[in-house]
Amino acid sequence: MMGHHLPPQENIFMYNIHIENRVRKDHILRSIKELIDFDFIYKEVEDRYGKNGNVSVPPPVILKLIFLFFFYNVRSERELMETLPERLDWLWFLDYTLESPIPDHSVLSKTRARWGKEIFKQFFERIVVQCVEKGLVDGTKIFMDASLIDANASNNSVVDTHSLKKYLNKGYRELEKRLEEKDSPRGGVNARHVSVTDPEASIVRHGRGKAKLQYKTHRAVDALHEVITTVEVTPGAVDEAHRMASLVDGHAANTLARPDTVIADSKYGTIENLLECHDKGINPHMPAVQTKNKSTGSRKDIFPEEQFIYDKNTDSLICSAGNILKRRSLHALRNNIKYAARGKDCKKCGLRPQCTRDSNSRSVQRHIRKEELDAMISITRSHKSQRDIKTRQHLMERSYARGTRYDFDRARWRGLWKVAIQEYIICAIQNIEVLVHYLTKPLSGIAVKPIKEARHQSAREKSQQYILDMLLFSLCRIRRMGDTPIPG
Repeated sequence: MMGHHLPPQENIFMYNIHIENRVRKDHILRSIKELIDFDFIYKEVEDRYGKNGNVSVPPPVILKLIFLFFFYNVRSERELMETLPERLDWLWFLDYTLESPIPDHSVLSKTRARWGKEIFKQFFERIVVQCVEKGLVDGTKIFMDASLIDANASNNSVVDTHSLKKYLNKGYRELEKRLEEKDSPRGGVNARHVSVTDPEASIVRHGRGKAKLQYKTHRAVDALHEVITTVEVTPGAVDEAHRMASLVDGHAANTLARPDTVIADSKYGTIENLLECHDKGINPHMPAVQTKNKSTGSRKDIFPEEQFIYDKNTDSLICSAGNILKRRSLHALRNNIKYAARGKDCKKCGLRPQCTRDSNSRSVQRHIRKEELDAMISITRSHKSQRDIKTRQHLMERSYARGTRYDFDRARWRGLWKVAIQEYIICAIQNIEVLVHYLTKPLSGIAVKPIKEARHQSAREKSQQYILDMLLFSLCRIRRMGDTPIPG
């Protein structure tokens, strides 16, 4: 006999209804809730709340809601709150019941303004510390790179600050006031054009694409298990080379380990960064800009600067023909000293066509810290450096590729400090995934060593351990790709 489905009838009383029983045992939120402490937020924000007035939503609930917002890549905070009553796993994660009142979506924006970005930075740093304590960070070798984030503003919001039309806009005086408060200098096209919707975003053209309003995220990733150890967000026009020193300091502060090797692309290989690495005792595994461009443009097919011998006693250079290039001037901004030969020596020299195209004489720019700079450049050309540079391309691409799952390259909010909050949460999520992966499903055969023990390893042991970990990590991800719980 065919059964017929009767219309549903609400029970007057319901017994033994536990959300705990409705969430599967292998749900990823179970592992996150077990490993991550969200209650630390009570102490960090207690000074931001008064003693009287309405009772607020508990801070851990707010932090968890923002975590869910990015972890499940929800389109808006309003949609997050509308979906919350339908998701038993989310309710369980928040320690809510079926009868718990759902906060209004405006609570999240108000709380962000109340807390500021420092609270979310602390959350990210606590996850990094937890990774260090669990032996998932070596700390001695880090990879660096930057990526652009599309601002939450239209290109149509860009105005020309030199145009008379600005005086027709009543809110322009307020905009000018906000621009004057910025710490970072605005140069190039951004010195004249600014978005009235998001003034802190920069106009950036990437490759052959169209110029867009963008921010830029700068990351440092540890070599052992690809944990993001520090992150910074800047306007899109900021050169990533200028952030190398602060990323190194941030990595050292978060992991309590000073890196001995920094791997980056050619944009970081500036003279300033190479000398910074020398002063801090760091091996720069990055293509040097000076070496990369030495045979291009006007320098092509002429004697390089290395062919001139420096005489320390006379503070002069000697060319291949034996002529002397004497010191002429000092460029204080570039820290370069200009040496030039006499015009009559160059005119009668048989090597002139191979040496210079200047109508007068050959001149050479020599950095005041030339010996130290040469030592760093020799490290960038080493076999280890070339190997790490190739590894960096794939490792950093993986880090940002995993971030696209959470739309890291699209700003949810407007303003530099809000975009920084977004990046702190997304980087924390990526590190939490590493924690969950290695602590709930540890790889057999890999002995993870804490930083203190890793410091005593020889360079050869570190290299062998790094290659083994990376190989097994890749094999494990391929083998378990179908077993990993997918959010949403």
